[in-house]
Amino acid sequence: MSAELHDLMADEVTLDVAREELERLLEDTRFRVTARQREILRYLADRRFAGCEESVKAYSIALDVLGRPSGFDAANDPIVRIEISRLRAGLHAFYEAFGGDRAVSIHIPKGTYLACFSKALPEHEPDDIADDTACAVAGLDDENHDLQPVPLLKKGRTLRMTLLAPVLLVSAAASAFITIAANLITDEPTLSRRPTVYVSMQAAEDDLQGEASVTRDMLLTALTAFQTLTVARINDTEFRPSDPASRIYDLDLKYYGDEDDKTVWWQVVEKASGDVLKSGLQRFDRSGKSDRAVREELVDELARRLASPRGVISTVEMRSASESTIGNACVLRAEYSLDEGGSDLVAKARACLERTLSYAPDDPDALALMARSLLFTPDVDDRTREMAMDYARRAVSIAPLSDRAQVALMIAHFAQGRTELAIQAGNRAAGLNSHNPDTIAKLAIVLYAAGYRDAAVAMAQDAGRGMETVPRDALLVLALNAYNQGRFSEASLLSEQINRPSFIVRALQIAALGQLNSAEAKVRLVDFRSKYGDFERRFHPRLLSTHLDDRLSSELESGLTKAGASFDFQNVGSIR
Repeated sequence: MSAELHDLMADEVTLDVAREELERLLEDTRFRVTARQREILRYLADRRFAGCEESVKAYSIALDVLGRPSGFDAANDPIVRIEISRLRAGLHAFYEAFGGDRAVSIHIPKGTYLACFSKALPEHEPDDIADDTACAVAGLDDENHDLQPVPLLKKGRTLRMTLLAPVLLVSAAASAFITIAANLITDEPTLSRRPTVYVSMQAAEDDLQGEASVTRDMLLTALTAFQTLTVARINDTEFRPSDPASRIYDLDLKYYGDEDDKTVWWQVVEKASGDVLKSGLQRFDRSGKSDRAVREELVDELARRLASPRGVISTVEMRSASESTIGNACVLRAEYSLDEGGSDLVAKARACLERTLSYAPDDPDALALMARSLLFTPDVDDRTREMAMDYARRAVSIAPLSDRAQVALMIAHFAQGRTELAIQAGNRAAGLNSHNPDTIAKLAIVLYAAGYRDAAVAMAQDAGRGMETVPRDALLVLALNAYNQGRFSEASLLSEQINRPSFIVRALQIAALGQLNSAEAKVRLVDFRSKYGDFERRFHPRLLSTHLDDRLSSELESGLTKAGASFDFQNVGSIR
């Protein structure tokens, strides 16, 4: 064992105590990780209990837990490192918040895939998500990692970690930008804040009350992970906000269950008026699933449906606010316009964000969305990219546990061609809120563009699960993957569902039709040329400016050529 790894090992407990803590943790509804990450943790723990003293290989986890085929290659598919990183973040968050009454905590030391059962908590959050993902992006396989064997449940030195916290500064240009905007505001604006939601769940029958209470607690935890609202139980009246800028909603739920399925009826009620704004029914088939798995699936879909940026409550907040309202309403409008609107809507949302930041310059949500809005088009100049990076870093420095801030940092890094750092930030965002489909979808498109296609597709599928509308970025990943695998009809169908078709989406639509020898391809090509004049000459530079994998250019060029495009004049070698 290396001295460094030995220093990372805390005093460990007996085997019986370790087993007891594992079961306690996995049954604790406050432990906020996905079902797949729970399976990985149990797998690592069982290997340790069985006497395995070496770090488990990514290959074994991929095959035994994630269901990957025998040809799995960790160098080309970083899904194991991504899931382990998110699991580490979940472990640390749980023990930091609720570890005070625990005699033992579970860790996965940095650089290993090994479960350790310690008497001490780490002094700082392990900075492992970035390092693990950096190794994945660099193409390192397990043989290149310094994964040392660790003795099973023996005493070691107290765990010591050093976290280097970079100083994140907003640039003079960005500060001046905010100051100028402040001078333009002469009237006191109407400020909106995140709404407060009171959650209650009743059981349809007395014997289901226990299940209903557990499901409610799990839902509270999942809703809290979102940055779109403030959550409280219905009887927490002492926390009822007096700020008129914060609207109040009651979320009423009723829990039903029988041998075949579990069902939750819900309604969102505006507290002030008593109006029912939206209601629905979530039903889940129990066939072949444990009660816990069904509850996790139910809670995940409810949280997404209700609290995601395009969920029920955010949609109500966005539509009910006046055009002059700043604050949370601006943030919601900006998120919507970036995913669903065009350049006019984005420009309007950006102006609203400017007014918000002139009034509240330290609003991390507004800073994060300002960064993203500046990068709405791929052909922005270097100065704008730097300004966006300043906004994103400022958002992270103020709210490091915000997935919105980490997503903004991911997009800012990606816009500057720093793919490794982009994936690190995206991985942190996904670890902070695994329920947010938009966060997962945005990480998926970055992974796909970087060439990590299997991991990207898995995330895109996860982002679309249980959603009435699949996130735009998830649809794009699935459409590109279908095209790459020769399923051109599916690629065409998926790409046509994407709102706000961008340059790459339009190119994909035409390329898929070209591969299908459709007459519509030539018609679309004429329209494409009218919108993007001389697009053949600009095609490869345009895709390169978005830092997409070279293979995407070649794959799309093939279909565009069949549609009637001509790339013969290009000196492809000089462009690539």
